[in-house]
Amino acid sequence: MASHRTRRGNPSRWSGRTVCIAVAASLALAAGARGGEYPDRPVRMIVPFPAGGTADLLPRLIADRLSRKWSESVVIDNRPGAGGNIGTELFSHADPDGYTLLATPPGPLTINQDLYPRLEFDPAAFVPVTIIARVPNALLINPRVPADSVDALIALARANVRKLSAATQGNGTTSHLTTELFQSMAGVRFVQVPYRGSAPALQGLVAGNVDLMFDNLGASLPLVRNGQLKLLAVASERRMASLPDIPTVAETLPGFSAATWIAVMAPPKTPDIIVHKLNVDILEVLRDPALEPRLNELSAEPLGFSQTMTAKYLLEEMQRWHNVIQAAGVTLE
Repeated sequence: MASHRTRRGNPSRWSGRTVCIAVAASLALAAGARGGEYPDRPVRMIVPFPAGGTADLLPRLIADRLSRKWSESVVIDNRPGAGGNIGTELFSHADPDGYTLLATPPGPLTINQDLYPRLEFDPAAFVPVTIIARVPNALLINPRVPADSVDALIALARANVRKLSAATQGNGTTSHLTTELFQSMAGVRFVQVPYRGSAPALQGLVAGNVDLMFDNLGASLPLVRNGQLKLLAVASERRMASLPDIPTVAETLPGFSAATWIAVMAPPKTPDIIVHKLNVDILEVLRDPALEPRLNELSAEPLGFSQTMTAKYLLEEMQRWHNVIQAAGVTLE
């Protein structure tokens, strides 16, 4: 099995693929279908992370509604491990027929190539379908920490260098990288405490074993609402309509933005006729008013990008986290 080293030029294929329509492949698919319309059998959607978190719940919402629309099952297949690499490698070998898809947060697509010396897949070879939704990260603190604003937390951290501790979901996760970005922009240093996932990290924060954490709102907002954690700010570009009284980190640190998002990808060489149908149908599902309450529960902003916009977004996110990783010298050790 071939391994792929990180090559910064490879991602250009994302944008090129969305510009060039695979006419020949599409015609071949149409001829071979003999009247069948995609999909005419169950579709598997690989999620390379455990069940129960935002990375799993958002794809399940879409899978459920696509199942109803198509009258065919769309089955979520959780394949966690190695920062999303295990499930993503499995997906990379799938037939390019639209019956195996990938739904994943940033790691395997835009971060891991800067952290792992070798990957058994090339994310730039995947075919972008769309970005389902984006969930902003949030700056959370244990209620005993004497800070009521981002400014106050920064002042506290500067007066107590390396005394405040920050939980992360693990080395190389968006939680970890968002903390690195905050430290860089705010001129502070925390003691970072990596956990194995969001749930144990939040438990440590609630228990007071650590002082603060950046985590996605979908997982942490219930703990804020019941008073177990304090929400200082969100890392979205603008204040959230559902939380109008909560400031953004960018109001203190201009330009600060960090979010978890879920992309849907098709295997390499998937014909454009299938990718286009997937894009159109997922966007239609996202516009269903009945989906809005569930997305609000997860603090998720529906996006539903075109294929071209998805490719552009992935490239921007890859460069964003590449810069953070390089500047902070982040490693998996």
